Amino acid sequence: MADINNQQAKMVMDAAIAKCKEIDVKMNVAIVDAGANLKAFARMDGAWLGSIDIAIKKAKTARCFDMPSAAIGQISQPNGELFNIEHSNGGLITFGGGIPIKYNGQVIGAIGVSGSSVANDVIVAEAGVAVIN
Repeated sequence: MADINNQQAKMVMDAAIAKCKEIDVKMNVAIVDAGANLKAFARMDGAWLGSIDIAIKKAKTARCFDMPSAAIGQISQPNGELFNIEHSNGGLITFGGGIPIKYNGQVIGAIGVSGSSVANDVIVAEAGVAVIN
């Protein structure tokens, strides 16, 4: 199994933080490896404390299911196939801001971002992933 390395994690983190600064938001950014283990984390000065756990769980969610956390949210609504899945795996987050990181078509980790609107979380996560893809 390919795994995100330290250099790649730093590139993803730097790109995400740069996007935060560009759009003037304070975020928590988490990167997990292919095994969904925390690889890198940054809490920008002034970012919400409650978003630390959310960022990490968004990254974990994206990696555990190899799809954006928002996609899990769509299929986990009441009467959906995966209703209540957020209670599995020690807790998942099923709204936007978690995205798998792929290299050469293979998932090597994931990023999770939290600290602003869900739309901004997604924008920042996409900026991070874009440096690898």
